[in-house]
Amino acid sequence: MEIRRICYSSRFARALASLGNEHKEIVAERETIFKANCFDPRLKTHKLKGTLKGYWSFSITYSHRVLFEFLGEGVVGFINVGDHSIYQ
Repeated sequence: MEIRRICYSSRFARALASLGNEHKEIVAERETIFKANCFDPRLKTHKLKGTLKGYWSFSITYSHRVLFEFLGEGVVGFINVGDHSIYQ
């Protein structure tokens, strides 16, 4: 599925700003992959369960993820980015 538009929450923007430059570069690379195919195997995109039901996540690095939701046809909202603490 091709993503036409990404909406960034203020929480995502703050979390991204707090990441180091190395992680910011990786986020930018992964976002490019995500826009072309949000289910690309390199992203390890997966649906969340429990209190985060309705949300999805994809991998930036082994320890960092982007939390997002599908908002409509080809539109997603990036909610948060960071280590596993974003799930709390």
